[in-house]
Amino acid sequence: MYNLVSFVTRGSVRRKVITGLLRPNTPTELAKTIGVARAAVSRTIQDLEKVGLVECLTPDENRDRYYRTTDTGKKVVAIIEGKGE
Repeated sequence: MYNLVSFVTRGSVRRKVITGLLRPNTPTELAKTIGVARAAVSRTIQDLEKVGLVECLTPDENRDRYYRTTDTGKKVVAIIEGKGE
């Protein structure tokens, strides 16, 4: 688990994205909310998805896909915020 915590905390955008996806959102809307370029958010979502911290809720859509933090991702966020172990 701590290898995933380390993965997230090594990048400020990763931390913002995983936290921002605690509520389902699109990359475009999330980019506006956290003040990061949409391309950076999209790349970060792909990286987090590969390690199982984020999942796509609308994989059949070509545009405006919704993503959210997985249960494992929520545990990682809790550890980072000092609310879990």
